[in-house]
Amino acid sequence: MNWDDTTDTPASERLVGSVADREDQAVEAALRPKDLDEFIGQEKVREQLDLVLRAARARGATADHVLLSGAPGLGKTTLSMIIAAEMGAPIRITSGPAIQHAGDLAAILSSLQEGEVLFLDEIHRMSRPAEEMLYMAMEDFRVDVIVGKGPGATAIPLELPPFTLVGATTRAGLLPPPLRDRFGFTAHMEFYEPAELERVVHRSASLLDVEIHSDGAAEIAGRSRGTPRIANRLLRRVRDYAQVKADGVITREIAAAALSVYEVDTRGLDRLDRAVLEALLKLFGGGPVGLSTLAVAVGEERETVEEVAEPFLVREGLLARTPRGRVATPAAWAHLGLTAPHGASGGPTGARTGGTTGGNGQQDLFGA
Repeated sequence: MNWDDTTDTPASERLVGSVADREDQAVEAALRPKDLDEFIGQEKVREQLDLVLRAARARGATADHVLLSGAPGLGKTTLSMIIAAEMGAPIRITSGPAIQHAGDLAAILSSLQEGEVLFLDEIHRMSRPAEEMLYMAMEDFRVDVIVGKGPGATAIPLELPPFTLVGATTRAGLLPPPLRDRFGFTAHMEFYEPAELERVVHRSASLLDVEIHSDGAAEIAGRSRGTPRIANRLLRRVRDYAQVKADGVITREIAAAALSVYEVDTRGLDRLDRAVLEALLKLFGGGPVGLSTLAVAVGEERETVEEVAEPFLVREGLLARTPRGRVATPAAWAHLGLTAPHGASGGPTGARTGGTTGGNGQQDLFGA
């Protein structure tokens, strides 16, 4: 199960989860930038996409099909809406899981207007029959509708008006090459730098009519995991704290106190993240330890640890996945304020080097 693709998973219940819940969706509608000039971050993607759209407008043609990949919360849906706005076209929004049959896709495609933008979120989760129908629709603006069954079945070609498909995916590797090759422009959304997230927080605070100091915005940005959606969510929680516990103005001290209440630390780790690290360090000496054993120690399902907690810990350089199991890095020991025992994986002597001992205290087979 993909814990990042749906909104009814543990990932959506975390304050630092990147999946949008209903509250996020409502607020994001008000905070979304309306054009490329307002969009913050993703400089290369913005520059390249601006050229694609300008050229299409100059030719009086529909824009090429666009594929956007990247982690949830980085702005793929926002960019799709900007594409429609820049082209002066309406947008139709659906998702891969909602299209389980070729007939579902045919009904959507046949109702498109000329130049309309079709945004297909989580495109990698579309059913295979619908995916194969999409090949012809993207390339020839035509679909074959099958009428009847068995030997008497007839394929009736249905011409489609030119349209622009914007596909979004969190797992570009799951897209088959024939589908990926039909996109004229592909872009990968990167995680944001803290300075970019500060600009996002300032802009959102202005739209929400919240007074915020620069150091308060920096504190929120630094704990937002490089994701604008998380930055906006943390901003709303800090705003609530400031209104109840202070004078409504967000400073560094207020932001830090508020996020401490919500158990989001200075690097953006929450309760689950720290529980995984503490179990790995305190119970298993930094590892290596198997995923199932680690999950039992934390009291969570194996999939929760692997799909929800580990990706960020690995990206932050706090945990490593090795053939022998999960291993903590020196940065993990430092972040939790612990001292690694001599010879522990990730400790002062290094992980799995000659002459070291493993997390279970046994000499490596080929140690000196």
